[in-house]
Amino acid sequence: MDSQNVKDTVRQIFTEYLNAHGHRKTPERYAILDTIYSIDGHFDIDTLYSLMADHENFRVSRATLYNTIILLINARLVIKHQFGNSSQYEKSYNRGTHHHMICTQCGKVTEFQNEDLQQAIEQTKLPRFSLSHYSLYIYGMCSKCDRANRKKVKNNIQKKEK
Repeated sequence: MDSQNVKDTVRQIFTEYLNAHGHRKTPERYAILDTIYSIDGHFDIDTLYSLMADHENFRVSRATLYNTIILLINARLVIKHQFGNSSQYEKSYNRGTHHHMICTQCGKVTEFQNEDLQQAIEQTKLPRFSLSHYSLYIYGMCSKCDRANRKKVKNNIQKKEK
């Protein structure tokens, strides 16, 4: 499905959600939805706020962003992730299953796909539970931080030997 078709579809889903729950259909909410569905990958409220500030027609407050994000989460159009101390969001419609690796040192989040992991999770029998979706977070250290740490240790050892 191309980008415009996805945007049209999520707009329709959002409209149906707003109607069903008695929420107002404001141009700002639709501009936020459109901006989110123009972002590849994860974003935080500050990033979204900056992108919306560039939008000449729609200057929105952080409160409007937070309130709209909640509506979009409830409409299942956005997913909220808690990576360490920061909240990150990503669009959820028409997204393939993926997993996340989070560096505990620098906080970098890397998405990856693994067919074996996905099949193992989806084929797991869960008593009295029907799986609809899942998130997998793997915490560790990215190669860049690992190299920097090893270099630091090596330099400290060399200093002590002198």
